[in-house]
Amino acid sequence: MSNIRLFFKESLSLNLTAKLNKSQSHYVNKVMRIEVGEIFSLFNSNGEWEAKILTISKSIVEFNITKQLRQKETLNELWLAFSPIKSNYFNFMIQKATELGVTKFLPIIFDRTIVRKINKDRLEKIIIEAAEQSNRINVPFVEDPQSLQNFLKEKKMDLIFTDLNSENKKLRLNKLTHNPTCVIIGPEGDFSEEERKEILGFDGVQPIKINDNILRSETAVISALSIVNYAIN
Repeated sequence: MSNIRLFFKESLSLNLTAKLNKSQSHYVNKVMRIEVGEIFSLFNSNGEWEAKILTISKSIVEFNITKQLRQKETLNELWLAFSPIKSNYFNFMIQKATELGVTKFLPIIFDRTIVRKINKDRLEKIIIEAAEQSNRINVPFVEDPQSLQNFLKEKKMDLIFTDLNSENKKLRLNKLTHNPTCVIIGPEGDFSEEERKEILGFDGVQPIKINDNILRSETAVISALSIVNYAIN
């Protein structure tokens, strides 16, 4: 079987016959040069399946599901609350966070956030590509941007607060519950003092200083997620 993995948002089941969309058909046929009779894999949140190419007509690939390769996964919920940043760094951050197991992205508009709009379609495309390449089955969900106040009011979670002012440098595992674990990363200009107070007042928060140096947002995301992911898995 080829090493091609594609996210297929519609239902997958044994013996299903269906077609790839135009973009995926072009990738399989024109880029990867996969021909009729060859196999690749399709996945979504319900598992991963082996697919065989039946026909290629007008550049659209028709396939048949021949067997299931992996079952639906049950994962620890790992969320990332973050400030949008400039495009190139932002794309890199989302890609690496997906590879590191984030299950939900929560954009937050902080006082010092510079980039205040996101392109969800673009982010979702990056997330899907990262999931395909990193052997993930579950594709993370992206929420709409919200204020810090709404985020803290509506969510029940273990909140890991990456705070440069904290003296704590160790994650306390005994303080983690069975709630989703959420890492919160500040904007490029850091949290305001008022935001720090609001976050520290959240029930279930655990501040941690992940490095003595001031890190770029995308570096802080990778560092914090690596620490937390190791702890909860």
